[in-house]
Amino acid sequence: MALRGKLRDFNITQLLNLINLARKTGALTIERRGKEVKIYFREGKLVYAFLNAQDEGLTGMLRKAGKISAEQSRVIRTRSETNSDKELGLLLMNAGFVAQDDIVQSVRSHTLDAVYSVFSWTDGSFHFEPNELPTEGTITVPINLENIIMEGSRRVKEYQMLQDELPDLDVAFRLTERPYPSTRDVKLTAKEWRVVSLISPRNTLRQIANANSMSDFQIRKIVYGLLSAGLVKLALPQEEKRVPALPREEKKVPAPPDEVSPPPPWKRGLILRLIERIRRI
Repeated sequence: MALRGKLRDFNITQLLNLINLARKTGALTIERRGKEVKIYFREGKLVYAFLNAQDEGLTGMLRKAGKISAEQSRVIRTRSETNSDKELGLLLMNAGFVAQDDIVQSVRSHTLDAVYSVFSWTDGSFHFEPNELPTEGTITVPINLENIIMEGSRRVKEYQMLQDELPDLDVAFRLTERPYPSTRDVKLTAKEWRVVSLISPRNTLRQIANANSMSDFQIRKIVYGLLSAGLVKLALPQEEKRVPALPREEKKVPAPPDEVSPPPPWKRGLILRLIERIRRI
C-alpha cells in the first residue's frame, strides 16, 4: 500500500529515517509548487533521484560535471542502439572519454543534488510507492541514508544563513579590480570559475544560476564565498544594464544560456589576471 501525506506533518528527515530503519525498497515522490523530486531506495539505501521529471540521463550528468563535451555526447548517442545509461556508459569508457569513476561520481552528485534540494521544503506533499525502482538500464549508486540525513540537516542551517546574506537573486555583481590580500589563499573549483566567468552588471545571480543549472543554494554559496574572498562586489544601480528580469511566475523555468551576457573584453582580461594571480600562489 502506498504511503501519502503532507510535509508539514511529516518532514523529509522523518521520511528518510523511516525508510532507513524499515529498510524499504521503492520510490518516494515529493511535490511542491510545481516542482517534483523522485527518490529511489533499495533495502533502505538511496540509489537514484532526479528533479522535475526531467532526468538528464548519463550524458547530461557528465556534461554538467564537465566530464564530456556536447560533441562527445552527440557522437556516443549516435553509436547507441538503446540509449540506456548502462550502454552509454560502456560506450563512453570504450571510447576513452571517461573513466568508470567519472560515471560513478557524476551519478552520485546528480542523485545527492536532487535529494538535498528538498531538505529546505517545509510544505508540499509526498507519496511512497513500495517496490518501484528506476527503469532498466539506469545506473544506480547505493548511498547510506545516515550520512545524507546529517548532511541535509547541516545544509538547512547553512541555507538559512545564505538566504539572510543574499536574499535577492535578481541582483547583479561585478568583479573587484583589486582583490583583497586574503585572495592569495583562494582556490576556485570548476563550478566557481564558471560563475566567475559570467559575473557582470549585465547578469543577475538568477540568470547565472540558470545558465549553469545550479540551485538557489548552490549559487548563493558560491557567490557568498566569492564575496567573502573579496573577488566580487554588488554592482551599483547605474552599472546594471542586464536584460529584464523574468516574470515572477516564470522564474522557475531555466533561462536559455543565450540570455546570459558574456563578460566584456576588459572583464576577460581581469579574469585572466585573477587566474594568473592564483597560479602563482
